[in-house]
Amino acid sequence: MIVVTGGAGFIGSNILAALEERGQRDLVVCDRLRSNDKWRNIAKRELSDIVAPEQLFDFLDARQIQRGDVEAIFHMGAISATTETNADHILTNNFALTLALWKWCAKHNVRFIYASSAATYGDGSAGFDDDSSIEALSRLQPLNAYGWSKHLFDRRVARKIADGRPTPPQWVGLKFFNVYGPNEYHKGGQQSVVSQVYDHAAANSPFHLFRSHNPNYRDGEQLRDFIWIEDCIDVMMWLLDNPDVSGLFNLGTGQARSFYDLTATVYRSLGKEPHIKFKDTPQQIRNKYQYFTQATMDRLRAAGYKKPFTPLEKGVTSYVLEFLNTHDRFR
Repeated sequence: MIVVTGGAGFIGSNILAALEERGQRDLVVCDRLRSNDKWRNIAKRELSDIVAPEQLFDFLDARQIQRGDVEAIFHMGAISATTETNADHILTNNFALTLALWKWCAKHNVRFIYASSAATYGDGSAGFDDDSSIEALSRLQPLNAYGWSKHLFDRRVARKIADGRPTPPQWVGLKFFNVYGPNEYHKGGQQSVVSQVYDHAAANSPFHLFRSHNPNYRDGEQLRDFIWIEDCIDVMMWLLDNPDVSGLFNLGTGQARSFYDLTATVYRSLGKEPHIKFKDTPQQIRNKYQYFTQATMDRLRAAGYKKPFTPLEKGVTSYVLEFLNTHDRFR
């Protein structure tokens, strides 16, 4: 059995699809579906069970006692909105639950792959190297409570490793950069820019990017490491096939691209000329705005992952033509 927390979410539902394609039949989702269309993300999957987060440990304990067949937990469940301000709520979901799952997996010898975030790097002034040493992690300064909650757990893991405390047989933290792809539609304003641009491009209307307030960057030339969801999933399936690999790894392409390039590609994938305008970055986020992110990918490569990452133009075009511009957007 493989459990995917946040399994009805963006990355989690894509993990489920990939596992099903590989022939995995005992799949369990831990998530809250609520009242929007989030359920559509898993509507095509054949699932063994769907468990509410507050019932997860009772479910895991019972299953382990009955069959002892929990193979791995992909822990993608979290409050992922960088605009969330209730730090207590964020800590309960993003730190305490993750720590409890780590301890459960260590106790029961279950593999554990969890979502960290590039938000742990803050403004990037300390670089984007996924060095998991206590000293290196102590230099990072996240800019919001979400990034801090992820960083707090990464630091807790580093301390556990340094102190020789019990660990899951395989443990991996993935610092996701700017992921785009199908099944993100329930995220509203937190959807990738690709998804947000598409409706404007399809309607032949302009899309507004944030104006630069940094003299080192022209309008629209702010840079991000955008990564196609299929690349993320391929890395996670590779990790599943390589249980000897553990550690904290960046998950980006290693190549930063501009918001202008991304936006223009959406228009061009529909055979249209880019129609881009600019607006001021809101004051409330202006002093926390990142102008550059780019994953350092040397550690994942050194661990043995060799497959090249999808170029921006190919990934965006695939997303638009295979999902966004179809009658059925869901994977």
